[in-house]
Amino acid sequence: MAQQKLPRIRLSIFYFYFIMGLIFASWASRIPDIKSSLNLNDGQLGQVLFAMPLGQLLMMVVSGYLVNKFGSRIILITAMTLYAIALTFIPQANSFAQLFLILFFFGITSNMANIAVNTQAVSLEALYKRNIMSSFHGLWSLGGLTGGILGAVFAETKFSIFTHLVIILILGVIGIIIFSRGLLGQDIKENSDAKTSKKVFKLDSAIIILGLIGFGSMFCEGTMFDWSSVYFSTIIKPDETFVRMGYIASMGAMTFGRFVADRFVNRYQASVVLRFCGILITSGLLLATVAPGLIISTFGFLLIGLGVSSIVPICYSAAGRLKTMSASIAITAVSSISFLGFMIGPPLIGLLSEITDLRIALLAASSFGILIIILSYQYKSIKF
Repeated sequence: MAQQKLPRIRLSIFYFYFIMGLIFASWASRIPDIKSSLNLNDGQLGQVLFAMPLGQLLMMVVSGYLVNKFGSRIILITAMTLYAIALTFIPQANSFAQLFLILFFFGITSNMANIAVNTQAVSLEALYKRNIMSSFHGLWSLGGLTGGILGAVFAETKFSIFTHLVIILILGVIGIIIFSRGLLGQDIKENSDAKTSKKVFKLDSAIIILGLIGFGSMFCEGTMFDWSSVYFSTIIKPDETFVRMGYIASMGAMTFGRFVADRFVNRYQASVVLRFCGILITSGLLLATVAPGLIISTFGFLLIGLGVSSIVPICYSAAGRLKTMSASIAITAVSSISFLGFMIGPPLIGLLSEITDLRIALLAASSFGILIIILSYQYKSIKF
């Protein structure tokens, strides 16, 4: 493929990462409002938050198969459109059960888009012949930051949740129409062969190590996304304007971290970057919970966002370079383990919060930062 075409393809993939982050953050930023409108307690919120990652997890094997069979381009366009449409159904839920079902479908479409867009990114990274994965995830974080800020603005100006999310749908669909033309038409499958490409999962040591590192990161990431605004509103109790400060700080730090991560990964060993990220996650959670306050807790969530910023891109990029299976299947395998953390994190935090309180529940999550530090030493044993 001509090198002059690569920037256009990269820009198109950038957009799809951005709109994924924008859609997710548009939902996450309105969680306190939806919780209030349905009169959910922390335990019930934790249970309903289980729905989206459950849909993501159950769809993973199917998503990998669909991307392998039909190609990432058509799956990405279809799934992203459905993801944007599903967003607008969330505020129309009138009960716990309805919200659970809508979020379950929201998770299904999210996973299909996630596997497809990461397959696009891994394929383009192979053409660039250098690490560029973190920059893609940086656009997801930028979309998330934008969504968080817009959510705060819409909430402050008393826009209805439905109107807010319909605006996001319209913006998303317009962009999908414009940028879908620039996506890669064919995925890179140079690391597959006839024997291994038929396998959906190959649980060798590399997949387990990458999956567990991703698990720890996504446990903390999911907790940060779903509970940061609730933590600020119930524990910190600032003015309504600052309720989403933890979320915005973490997303801003995550965005910055992902845009600079490729430079550090190319310069230093990925294992060193992973170790440093684990330290940041642990420190951030300790700071935010041991000494709760608007400024200190905001800084703590900033450290968490910076810590989780590079981990998933590193793991996905590494999975895409494994020689034992195709890129889409390897990413699916690592994602399946990683998303268990995203799936059980928010509801487990809700359960622990009901038993103890939200501060202690978030403090317990710091143990996963320690897990990442330990496993970063095992990363060096992976052969590519």
